[in-house]
Amino acid sequence: MTNKPDVLADLERVSAQVEALARRQAASPMPLAELVEAGIAEAEALLRVMLKAEHKPWASDAELLDLWKTLVKGAPHWNTIRDNCRELIYYRNCLAAGREDALPAQPERMVMHTLRHIVLYLRSHAEQQDAQGEPA
Repeated sequence: MTNKPDVLADLERVSAQVEALARRQAASPMPLAELVEAGIAEAEALLRVMLKAEHKPWASDAELLDLWKTLVKGAPHWNTIRDNCRELIYYRNCLAAGREDALPAQPERMVMHTLRHIVLYLRSHAEQQDAQGEPA
């Protein structure tokens, strides 16, 4: 059974990885496609932390939106991060289709902004649950 300090520690670990990605991107920008894939991987890691905390099983090959769908079942508050998850996949799809023109201005900044929003919501949720003495 996962306890609350473990959830917060796991979230902090992945959050540190997100910030390391941001620093690496600021110091030596990587191609957008590479940044998007790295961002999706970090978002998946974040959702796996919460799935583990909520004792919800997921397929080992599950991708971001599948992880989100598993997380939201029975817990509609997770809809808060739905658009963030979808946004990252949208960027991937635009790049795959050669539709860079459909991306927002400064998509690199938006990838990081989106990841930070997911981190913030997950951390806030875990901290609130911890303060209320409820499982994360």
